[in-house]
Amino acid sequence: MTLILAPIVTVVAVGLAIAAMLRVRRNAPDGGYFNDGDRAAGVFGVLATGFAILLGFVVFLAFESYDQSRSGAETEAVVVTQQFKTAQFMPDAVGGDLADGLVCYGRSVVEQEWPRMDTAAVSEGFNPWGVELFQVLERADPKTATEQTAFDKWFDQTTEREQARSDRIHGAEGVIPTAVWVALAFMALLIFSFMLFFADSGERAKTQALLIGSVVSVVAATLLLLWFLDNPYHGGGGTLEPTAMERTQEILAQERLLVGSRTPLPCTETGEPR
Repeated sequence: MTLILAPIVTVVAVGLAIAAMLRVRRNAPDGGYFNDGDRAAGVFGVLATGFAILLGFVVFLAFESYDQSRSGAETEAVVVTQQFKTAQFMPDAVGGDLADGLVCYGRSVVEQEWPRMDTAAVSEGFNPWGVELFQVLERADPKTATEQTAFDKWFDQTTEREQARSDRIHGAEGVIPTAVWVALAFMALLIFSFMLFFADSGERAKTQALLIGSVVSVVAATLLLLWFLDNPYHGGGGTLEPTAMERTQEILAQERLLVGSRTPLPCTETGEPR
């Protein structure tokens, strides 16, 4: 849902609601369908309050998921940079391969995993370079105190990186169950239907349009916001992008030059194994 499409959907929903209200208003009695307006307003307040409470909890849940995905992506990128530095203190037999594998890991995240985030397909598998790093680490035989410390630190950082990746892809699956979406849609439809009974031929059309248009616009905008938070990787303005990992790729390219690494990487620019 892009920033351009969302307002269009809201405007269309409001337009249809106003058209429905004005259509019902033609045959509505003067003073409306309710003999007791205060009692009707009280019932509407109960409906609106129940909808607002449920919607508030769901929005909070969706925002937490969105923030978790954003934080996970940033943490994953930072840990990759830290592991690259740790690899420089690993035994010579594996240090270079680990450093190169991290560069390829970052490339695969940006070029392969991220495009699949909006389909949640990435959650069904694992990053192949994560497996490659583990296989390289099996060849490590740390002897000095520095190498042993780096070896131990690598495991801690690997755990952090894998947890951060899990947080990143968590948002791709969506956290709001279908049943909740059905309940929200039903309650929104119920509120809309109830609003139609406030049609009053004795009131001006502008007033009637404002009455239902304001309610529908708020409901539609909130539901669209909820959809956006529950789908943080579906294109459009404000969606999560691999900015942090792209920045990490630039940092690793500079650090490879600083440590004197000139060997070709075992992957392509898109993270595919050569």
